[in-house]
Amino acid sequence: MSKVNTAIIAGGGIGGLVTALKLHRVGVSVQVFESVQTIKALGVGINLLPHAVRVLTELGLGEELQKIGLPTAELSFFNKYGQQIWQEPRGLNAGYRWPQYSIHRGSLLLLLLKAVKEELGEDSVITGHHLSSFQLFDDCVEAQFVNKKTGENLGAYKADIMIAADGIHSTVRKFYYPNEGDPKFSGRILWRGITESSSFLTEKTMIMAGYQDQKFVAYPVDPLAESGRSLMNWIAELTIEGDAPSRSDWNRKVEKEVFAPAFADWDFGWLNVPKLIEETESVFEFPMVDRDPLPRWSFGRITLLGDAAHPMYPIGSNGASQAILDADALGEAILSGVHAEAALCAYEESRLEKTAAIVLANRQNGPEEVMQIVEDRAPEGFDHLHDVISQQELEDIANKYKQIAGFDRHVLNSR
Repeated sequence: MSKVNTAIIAGGGIGGLVTALKLHRVGVSVQVFESVQTIKALGVGINLLPHAVRVLTELGLGEELQKIGLPTAELSFFNKYGQQIWQEPRGLNAGYRWPQYSIHRGSLLLLLLKAVKEELGEDSVITGHHLSSFQLFDDCVEAQFVNKKTGENLGAYKADIMIAADGIHSTVRKFYYPNEGDPKFSGRILWRGITESSSFLTEKTMIMAGYQDQKFVAYPVDPLAESGRSLMNWIAELTIEGDAPSRSDWNRKVEKEVFAPAFADWDFGWLNVPKLIEETESVFEFPMVDRDPLPRWSFGRITLLGDAAHPMYPIGSNGASQAILDADALGEAILSGVHAEAALCAYEESRLEKTAAIVLANRQNGPEEVMQIVEDRAPEGFDHLHDVISQQELEDIANKYKQIAGFDRHVLNSR
């Protein structure tokens, strides 16, 4: 059986591009195929946890990340009245060897695209190619691509392995799990925006306020030249009646009146939520969805990665970070020198159970569980926090999630 010399990556998102960089570093010739014709700096803010930043730093992107990312200093949870429940330092402030970054997804994507083209060559990323089908052979995999808009057949490409980094609606996942159906809807909708606004707290704070059925998240992704102002990313979340919006309506622009009245009284002094929403020009709607963990990702010379493998609720800042960890694990498995099928199985073995645990933990609100506990015990607010929840309970919830998600400080710093 041959070792891995060539790879096809279906999907030019964050996971796919980081995988291309990692595989190139371990000696694999890679081609990335992306459905859209032009990769643009779309999206809003995301967070990169220290273990993901470690991977990107080892790939030589540390200095560039510093230029486009804001190092998150602390994470704070509040109830719906703006009373603080829990605060903890993050990234370098917490003693990690690597920062945690709040960053614009589009800026990160273009950084990765630039790095891939510089290191692998301009022709390493082929756009306008949607994976339509594939065939497995004893010594290779062959992938067929089409123009998604016109249906035009764009030809077939062969490689030793194929990595499906093609998202929550993955063609490859659907082939191997044809009866899985649509993503599982949580009953919650997210409305997301990004705008210039007044800074709050330390100007490097990520905040979450509310509880499971009504929540608001905000954090700066870039300080502005004007003192006391930042480019602010925010997410409003509500539980709704009925089914999830159809797939064609995901990421659609909506009027603020759809959700803003629910947050009309959320002026905490240090953060005026209705004002932040009002200042935002464009707001986009997403259902909060995931999929059940799978029994396996790898099938001969083909494997899943990122959202194709383990889509999860956007809780705990893990979506992009876990895809980056997948890329690192895959590269390390290939570096061991075993044949293609064994390398993909080793990658799966190192990541499948870990990511499944995060998917399930996020369904229980992950570290945000503290907000729901306080809502259940003190729905009218509190005079003394520790009459409602103990310091030990708060610490245990935070530490347990760090262990599940793989960024326990002592373990990570010892690497």
